[in-house]
Amino acid sequence: MVTELDIRKTIIDISFKCGEPTHIGGSLSMVELLNLLFGEVLKHRPKEPEWADRDLFILSKGHSVLCYLAVLHLYGYFDAEKLATFQTNGSDFIAHPVKKPQLGIESSNGSLGQGLSYGLGLALGMEMKNEDRRVYVMLGDGECNEGSVWEAAALAAELSSHRLCAIIDENHFRNDGSTSTYANKIKLSGIWRSFGWNVIEIDGHDRQQIRKAFASASAYREGPTAIVANTVKGRGIDFMEGNNDWHHNRITANVYKDCLRALGLEPING
Repeated sequence: MVTELDIRKTIIDISFKCGEPTHIGGSLSMVELLNLLFGEVLKHRPKEPEWADRDLFILSKGHSVLCYLAVLHLYGYFDAEKLATFQTNGSDFIAHPVKKPQLGIESSNGSLGQGLSYGLGLALGMEMKNEDRRVYVMLGDGECNEGSVWEAAALAAELSSHRLCAIIDENHFRNDGSTSTYANKIKLSGIWRSFGWNVIEIDGHDRQQIRKAFASASAYREGPTAIVANTVKGRGIDFMEGNNDWHHNRITANVYKDCLRALGLEPING
């Protein structure tokens, strides 16, 4: 069984070993959501990645690719040797997802705000073919400042696309600071609801709440569902939690040891 500790340790390992600054905080905040999705919800076959009846996952907040790659690796899409090529010359794995279904990556994503419209198109295609499949799109709360998100949201509701589920990682930060757009008078969940979506608000680190939300989303047939997950950026590494310095940063050897200790793992050689 893949645990959240496994995923967080792998995220830290990838970041440290590549020797480059990476997007760490937003990868750590979505660990529970992605683990439950791949472990219990998504119809997929890691040994047959292009299986025609698979559900699809789209990482719209593509900068959080570390979590995505960690999950794909731990669920068996590729081995550790392949994962170790991250950020090396000629690698399939760079700072954002590059579409390669044979490795489990269903879309390329770099510019924010693109994933929901892409996911909607896939979901509508499934509906036209009467396929028993679903599309799950992971977005960030800062990403929801993009107008293209709301254009797709309006159309999805208008077309009652029940095969589409948006997962919003509401960790309350974006690249340049707090996500103040949805902090006081305007709540993010309320906006999704006003666009006609079935909205489920949860603690994005509570496995039971996540499990129930996915079950409710699958059962809902009147239109698309948005799971708005309240999360902590940098979750699991105490000095990174709620610290936007770790939105994009480099893990040095000393910081790596601190990360292992924060995860309850004793660093080798002290």
